[in-house]
Amino acid sequence: MAASTEETTMDKQDASVDLVTESARDALHVRRVFGEPYVSGEVTVIPVAKVMGGSGMGYGNGARGATDEAAGTEEGAGGGGGFGVRAKPAGVYVVREGKVQWQPALDVNRMALGGQILMAVAVVALSWALRKRRR
Repeated sequence: MAASTEETTMDKQDASVDLVTESARDALHVRRVFGEPYVSGEVTVIPVAKVMGGSGMGYGNGARGATDEAAGTEEGAGGGGGFGVRAKPAGVYVVREGKVQWQPALDVNRMALGGQILMAVAVVALSWALRKRRR
């Protein structure tokens, strides 16, 4: 019966690995980076994204020292796995009259943060200059 349990555990491990592999293959396809082109009049637009992914897998079988001495059996199991993808728009390629032009995506959050940092530096510099002037 131990061999049957071990085979079932191996089948579960293989199924988990296959699931993660298939998910990764689907998520990190070239269509995630270069979207479906669309045409408006004589202009073709091809969206582009920056895609990053990662995965992890784990498994176990049997716990150290977890034996039922009366029955003479060991118990244990395991599992686990995961996959994550992050996609951010990078911009678009615009094809017009046979010429290709890159239009980067505007990250408004990054611009706002940059403006806040710039303002903070300006306030600190101004206060430092005013204090030095009073002395």
